[in-house]
Amino acid sequence: QVQLVESGGGSVQTGGSLRLSCAASGYRFVLPCMGWYRQAPGKEREGVASIYTGDDITYYADSVKGRFTISQSGAKNTVHLQMNSLKPEDTAMYYCVADPGGYCRSPAKIRSWGQGTQVAVSS
Repeated sequence: QVQLVESGGGSVQTGGSLRLSCAASGYRFVLPCMGWYRQAPGKEREGVASIYTGDDITYYADSVKGRFTISQSGAKNTVHLQMNSLKPEDTAMYYCVADPGGYCRSPAKIRSWGQGTQVAVSS
């Protein structure tokens, strides 16, 4: 069972930046993908970004393209989300995900979710 621990959430003003990090444990091998989802109160869950380790392919929601960057550090099974030019509509709980089967873009199939870290952007 993969365990995920997120860090880096907080409160910023419009236009500010935050960097989220997520470390996975409990898996011997390199995870094929990791990613981030978010959910704001009263809204549906949204896939924000994902990265596929083997070929370093990244995917982004249209709402964050050009502002957010997902990356993996040298540490195995660690992912970061650099969020720049933050807007009030980015306010949400952000969840790290990972899936040994590579289903990071299929939320119904994702086997590991973090507890979430709150991001709040004020105008």
